[in-house]
Parts: sequence; structure tokens; C-alpha cells
Amino acid sequence: MSVTFASIMLAGALPPVMADGTVAGPTIIEDFTMQPETRWRFFTDQVMGGVSTGGVAFAKEGGTSFARMTGRVSTANRGGFIQMRLDLATPPPEGTTGVRLMVRGNDQRYFVHLRTGGTLLPWQYYQAGFDVTESWSEVRLPLDAFKASGVLLRDVPEATSLTSVAVVAYGSDQYAQIDVREVGFY
Repeated sequence: MSVTFASIMLAGALPPVMADGTVAGPTIIEDFTMQPETRWRFFTDQVMGGVSTGGVAFAKEGGTSFARMTGRVSTANRGGFIQMRLDLATPPPEGTTGVRLMVRGNDQRYFVHLRTGGTLLPWQYYQAGFDVTESWSEVRLPLDAFKASGVLLRDVPEATSLTSVAVVAYGSDQYAQIDVREVGFY
């Protein structure tokens, strides 16, 4: 392996370096401490005729604020999701390469859905999955791990065009319970 190739490989694995030489860390866009109920929306597949049910509550435990999404996901009637979504007031910082979450839950697979300026139809999004356990853990999802929901979208979402981030229970009959204490970018 040449030094040039190794340098290129390492560049993608390291956080961005700022103009002053400092290393940029993750950017937290939500820590659920200041009126998150004014920014987060909850909805289910009932918007398209499904029968899934649930809700989101904002809580504090031992000084830690978080959102708890719970519900019954049902694939009946062509449904199969519940989600909590945050519309972004501004796009992520320049140099963003992924989405970062601090989560815990009921030992299941959940998803992050991203919408961009190019996801014009309600059923268009980019999706990446992650697993949770009963303990708080950090999840990092690189933008190139997100898959487009249809053929009319770019292969990889561009950070500068992101318009929303959603945490989603999706795709199978299940009871969902996921806690989210931080949402951000890296």
C-alpha cells in the first residue's frame, strides 16, 4: 500500500480538521433539554392507511433528558412504521460525513430516515439501520451507508441538502421502544 493510498484511507476515518488546525468533533443538534416537543413530530403509517399505533414522550432520568418512542408496528393493511422526525432549521455543518445518535431500547433493529431537498414525495427517504440494547450506546451511521428508497434519488444523500432526520421502527410486526438522548452529525 502506498503512502498516498494510506493517507486517503485515513482521511475518511478521521474527523474533519478546522482551518485553525483543531479537530472538529460531533455536532449535537438535539439533546432533548429545551422544549423538544416543539420540534419533534410523531406519526405512523396511518397517514397512508396503515394501522400502527404509538407515541413519543419526553422524559428526564437521573439528569439525562431523552425522547422515548413506543408503539405497536403492524404490517397489516400495507403499513409498517412509526417514527419521530425532526425538521432541520439549517443543513449540517460543512464536512459532515454521518449521523450520530445516543440510544438505548428493547434489543431490536431501528432505522434513521433522512430526507433531502430531493425527496419530494412523502414515501421518499434514505435509510440506514442500527441495533439497540438496554444500555446507552453511541451509533454512528456514515452517509454512504444510507440507501435510497427509490430509483429517482441520488445513491448517497448530500449533507448540505438534508432537511430532516427521523428515528423509525419499520418493516415488521413488533413492539417498539427506543430512547434517544442525543442526535447530531459528525
